[in-house]
Amino acid sequence: MPQNGAIMTAATVPTRAARALALTSASALCALAAAALAITVMGKVHRPGVILDIAIPVFHSKPVAHKPVAAAAAAPITRIDKVEYAGKALIADPALLENSQQGPIPRIADDGRKPMLAYAAPAGNGKFRIAIVVAGLGLSDKATEAAIAGLPAAVTLAFEPYQNGVQQFVSQAREKGHEALLEVPMEPMDFPDSDPGPNTLRSGVEQDGNGQRLNWAMSRFAGYAGVTNLLGQRFLSDSDALSPTMVQFARRGLYFFDNGAVPQSVVPEVAGRSGAAFAQATETLDNVQSALEIDRQLSALEDQARAHGTAIGSGFLYPITVARIAAWAKGLEGRGFVLVPVSAVVSQPK
Repeated sequence: MPQNGAIMTAATVPTRAARALALTSASALCALAAAALAITVMGKVHRPGVILDIAIPVFHSKPVAHKPVAAAAAAPITRIDKVEYAGKALIADPALLENSQQGPIPRIADDGRKPMLAYAAPAGNGKFRIAIVVAGLGLSDKATEAAIAGLPAAVTLAFEPYQNGVQQFVSQAREKGHEALLEVPMEPMDFPDSDPGPNTLRSGVEQDGNGQRLNWAMSRFAGYAGVTNLLGQRFLSDSDALSPTMVQFARRGLYFFDNGAVPQSVVPEVAGRSGAAFAQATETLDNVQSALEIDRQLSALEDQARAHGTAIGSGFLYPITVARIAAWAKGLEGRGFVLVPVSAVVSQPK
């Protein structure tokens, strides 16, 4: 599989002297204002840190416990008896769904159609292809709507399964041309201090137990082509725990996207043995939440695409991340690149 990474061209940034002056005169005031803005726009989210998109030295984010909003209230999608579209995009097809105890979950149709292809977004042609996944949609209504409206259609969007009404956002995203992913909660290293939420896939749990948890997540909404990890540092590094789950993805015709946040991930090896289609990001765009650093990561994605033909980056729906991706993408074709959904660059099983 081609190596993937992070993308974007550098934006205009302040000089060191300007940053120092801003820090001296307005650091405390700007920090308070930025914190208030982040809370107002994003609400309560599980990603670390406060966004300080101001002309001062950047701060690296530190992990905090994930606290899903209204997780217990999440409801499965209702029974689907007819083909449903959002605009021209397929949202649900009874032939691609199996009714489980938790609700309808994806399956390969009797005629061989797979959800990863049926729900894939259109992909443009080009020598150098870049895919980007933005995760965390569904946590905040305002931030989710802004991402769906503001990001290029070829950006793949990953939705958390914990909010009622997430299906309407998935449908809006599909109508706008986005490919959708389901974020499945997976055990982190410091669980339960960091807790992805109810029905987290756990290491050391019997296969049937994790299977029930996975079915719960897969029944929250329809129209997704693949699955990605919500946290999961421990789970994605445990071959014995991951293997049955990856087999399920293969049997249900879904691809798995590893967001690149787990250095010790065994996804490529396990996916290869399981016959599962997968893609893996090698870098995230917004570990440091500043325009300068996000632009650097986007530029690095361009370098990787030139070297390998494809590159994949991942990020979170921070307003600064959404804004920098949108600005960078405007000149992408002129630089010889094409932005594509993840389904266009997955590594297919052999």
